[in-house]
Amino acid sequence: MTNTSARRGIILMNLGSPDSTEVKDVHRYLMEFLMDGRVIDYSYLARLLLVGGIIVPFRAAKSAAAYRSVWTKEGSPLIVITQQLQKAVQAKLQEPVEIAMRYGNPSVAAAYDNLLKRLPGLEEVIAIPLYPHYAMSSYETAVEHAKAVHKKGKYPFSLSFIRPFYNESNYIQALAESIGPYLQQDYDHILFSYHGVPGRHIRKSDITGNHCLQTPDCCQTASPAHAFCYRHQCFTTTRLITEKLNIPENKYSISFQSRLGKGWLEPFTDIRLAELPKEGKKKLLVLCPAFVSDCLETLEEIAVEGKETFLHAGGESFTFIPCMNTSTAWVDTIALWMKEYADGERSMIF
Repeated sequence: MTNTSARRGIILMNLGSPDSTEVKDVHRYLMEFLMDGRVIDYSYLARLLLVGGIIVPFRAAKSAAAYRSVWTKEGSPLIVITQQLQKAVQAKLQEPVEIAMRYGNPSVAAAYDNLLKRLPGLEEVIAIPLYPHYAMSSYETAVEHAKAVHKKGKYPFSLSFIRPFYNESNYIQALAESIGPYLQQDYDHILFSYHGVPGRHIRKSDITGNHCLQTPDCCQTASPAHAFCYRHQCFTTTRLITEKLNIPENKYSISFQSRLGKGWLEPFTDIRLAELPKEGKKKLLVLCPAFVSDCLETLEEIAVEGKETFLHAGGESFTFIPCMNTSTAWVDTIALWMKEYADGERSMIF
């Protein structure tokens, strides 16, 4: 247990899920998600026409079917796993721990209100966006949304955030421990499949205005832009993991999944899955380090659709490595960050 004199609460922030697999609930969820200006960064009117007039009407039913394929008796895998993580972290801390989703339920406001009920006189809240890497459409939007709700509600406590932890040593160790057992099996290749983002998001997040995506080796050339560069941070996580696990350079590669249109980061995961067997890489391990909790994008897009693509292209074996979810090392890492903060070591806090 940590000892702390401050009246502090903790919120674990994740992406979110529809309330159910009914088309109407999926429609509402997709509208909230895709109308976020940090996800689809067009003008409001253009976004409304694109999302409300084209994407969601055509996608809602298909997405509802995809959610049904991974839904559990307890509900959405993402929500259930985050709830389990909350309980596991809570068991190690005195501070009350709540969860909040950027889209859907439970909301950020509900998490704030629950903390106030659990801890009258609450002085500060530490929010942990469960995104290892900085991106407009994940980490940034979670932080800005939490700030906006905090300001609008005139909540009496201060609000701080854990930094993106893509290169933090305990996170790297926890991720390596979750991957390690799978390396004992026979495999030809490991694919690190990160969630894709549009290239324009990378350029918009470039605080120097002239570094990101300007040269082929921009992610390997030191720059202040890297603090906000999703692509660089994905490469860094991969490098640190492969070094820790002694994975040879010719045994792994990186790709990006879940693209919506042109101009997204390449190479694309679905295309690479079809190409790898032709390159003689027929026994494949796949992991998705942009996620710490399994969700639709890992359980359906990769473990089901990705596997089908790979095997249909001539692959022999496809093994999906689950996210860290509620692994002991991951739970211990979160608890350690909070203990360090309580002890005055605030390097992980914005």
